Amino acid sequence: AVLVAVITQGQSEEQVREYLDELDFLTETAGAQVVKRFTQRMQKLDSNTFIGAGKLEEIRNYVEEHQISLVIFDDELSGRQQTNIQKEVKCKVLDRTGLILDIFASRARTAHAKTQVELAQMQYLLPRLKGLWTHLERQKGGIGMRGPGEKEIETDRRIVRDKISLLRKRLAEIDKQAFTQRKDRGEFIRVALVGYTNVGKSTLMNILSKRDVFAENKLFATLDTTVRKVVLDRVPFLLSDTVGFIRKLPHTLVESFKSTLDEVRESDVLLHVVDISHPAFEDHMKTVNETLQEIKAFDKPIIVVFNKMDLYAEKYFDELLPAKVRKEVLKELRETWEEKTEGNCVFISALERENIEAFREKMLEHIRHLYEVRYPYIAEKF
Repeated sequence: AVLVAVITQGQSEEQVREYLDELDFLTETAGAQVVKRFTQRMQKLDSNTFIGAGKLEEIRNYVEEHQISLVIFDDELSGRQQTNIQKEVKCKVLDRTGLILDIFASRARTAHAKTQVELAQMQYLLPRLKGLWTHLERQKGGIGMRGPGEKEIETDRRIVRDKISLLRKRLAEIDKQAFTQRKDRGEFIRVALVGYTNVGKSTLMNILSKRDVFAENKLFATLDTTVRKVVLDRVPFLLSDTVGFIRKLPHTLVESFKSTLDEVRESDVLLHVVDISHPAFEDHMKTVNETLQEIKAFDKPIIVVFNKMDLYAEKYFDELLPAKVRKEVLKELRETWEEKTEGNCVFISALERENIEAFREKMLEHIRHLYEVRYPYIAEKF
């Protein structure tokens, strides 16, 4: 695959490079290998081909020469743009949203996740039908050849709309069942792991629940919410691991994953897991906070869990750096974020089990307080 991104007034070169790194990881997760990246600086996007004719020709020549089978754009393309680019480069063209939907489709395991992904795919497809609809375009005019194309595309649109309506009804039923299940969980404090995709939420879930939850170094390893009952120091609570967030997350996905995100909305404490070793971790935090605000879940107690401290040290500390300087840097980092989060943060390495005890204490402090406020008769037991 080759990747394409545009540098505009709203997106600097540095940002675009970072977005392409993420798109590269998404492509790898989907099962393709990236061999080249193209960037184009533009004042205004081309409504027909998204990028200029010169750059499109350059991409076409590269695709032909190296027998590329996929061209992926970092931004969303309209159906017309996708069709025009595809005609030019003569291979499959995808945008970031299409790629994310493809990964979600391959990751969906349960009927719930499959229905959510299918709904998002149909919503994505509907406005693009005209652009993608090309199987009558080569028919010549003449008697008996006028009109059927438009009629047929209208039929296609109706089929997709009916499918969307059916999937929404099915999801509403699943939502109702999920709500009943959540209601039947009894008087437990609920804790939800949230964060950017691939920050180590599932690894942390495994440590806390002492059970195996699927975790791997790929984006969107978790689609279905996993809920486990955990008991720490005789304090019981429910812990859930949810789908990771990502920049430019398609709105259709946020909408169709509403029921999965209800798990976050209905929780009592959020553990916002952050990959501190990532150079753009602050941007990732901003994306997660914006998504939490969008789903109206930002008003809860949030503990920021800075994970992958082992990788942070590996990336940013030279072997020759004196231990004293290293200590000072880490102290400053902790103080900065303790001030920003009003003391509600902890620095750990889930993989190396580093500082896990301090993290447990911090979490239990919040959980015990909530039990005392909500269920004092249960709190007395511990």
